Amino acid sequence: MADIRYFKAEDLTRYATGMFLSAGMSMEDAARIAGDLVKANLRGVDSHGVSRIPMYLDRLRQGLVNPRPAVKVTKVAGAVAHVDGDNGMGFIPSHTAMETACDLAAEMGIGLVGVHRSTHFGMGACYALRAIERGYISLIFTNSSPAIPMWGGRTTFLGASPIAAGIPGGKHPPYVMDMAMTVIARGKIRLAAMKGDPIPEGLALDIDGNPTTDAAKAFEGVCLPFGGVKGSVLGTLMDLLSGVLTGANFGGDVKSLYFDHSGPQNVGHLFFAIRPDLFLSLTDFGARMDTFYERIKDLPRAAGVEEIMLPGEPEQRREDQRLREGIPVTANVVEDLIREGAAVAVAFPTGADRPFGIAG
Repeated sequence: MADIRYFKAEDLTRYATGMFLSAGMSMEDAARIAGDLVKANLRGVDSHGVSRIPMYLDRLRQGLVNPRPAVKVTKVAGAVAHVDGDNGMGFIPSHTAMETACDLAAEMGIGLVGVHRSTHFGMGACYALRAIERGYISLIFTNSSPAIPMWGGRTTFLGASPIAAGIPGGKHPPYVMDMAMTVIARGKIRLAAMKGDPIPEGLALDIDGNPTTDAAKAFEGVCLPFGGVKGSVLGTLMDLLSGVLTGANFGGDVKSLYFDHSGPQNVGHLFFAIRPDLFLSLTDFGARMDTFYERIKDLPRAAGVEEIMLPGEPEQRREDQRLREGIPVTANVVEDLIREGAAVAVAFPTGADRPFGIAG
């Protein structure tokens, strides 16, 4: 088998949907999660794509995740709601929360929704992109299982706890930001470990607190916060607002997605939606976003830089390319997915040994 095979997005989505259906999920929820995982692959965030299917299925089969959660939304103030995820896959209460935040913003100008009793919610940009589709600015916070130390500590305490945000554009692309508090997303270290690839120096420590370039040892050890103390401070903010405020686990209590099978994770999330026409007309807002974008494109470029891009623009271009050429998936991930599918009679797509439309 080639080291990389290429797959059409719709084929991977069909497979992923079938796999989550096999674990007892509803068609709506299975399709939602499958779509989000493939969206991550399309945008080049492969660490949050279909490679996670075996791990998610394992937690579902062990009863650590509720395949059919009764997600409950409670309005607690004029522009604020609270979502109980019922220990379901984090994608489900999170989409409910983002939609609810947008609905509240439509009425109140801003919407704030906290989520508890959730699990890992995938690529944060999915929720920012959905808010943009509905015409809203968004902020998305989450906490997660311990991955980085408090500044000055040597053991994990804070999660990688990504932050995502989206701002609609005018005629140009929107602003889409999604980043973890680690120098590199922990899922990317996991993917490197799965492939047997080393990681650069300065990203992580092994379990004994020593610097390492061994991805497997790094995954079992400690990721380092980006920007030193600044990343640690932002990670603290994510835990306080996503965990302490919402009623979810916090302060090192979020159970590891990978290593802790003793019970549900109880991850917390916080979703903001903001109408972009609160202070000026929507037309003026769009025009100002276009001016901002055009000024970025006209900035003097550093040596070796061909183009300056708005956050989210590289991912959108990669998505356009992968929709044309196919999604690359490494051989070891393909083998895992074939094996998972065979166990429940869900066929994995064949794929191609080169990008679609490219002869060779």
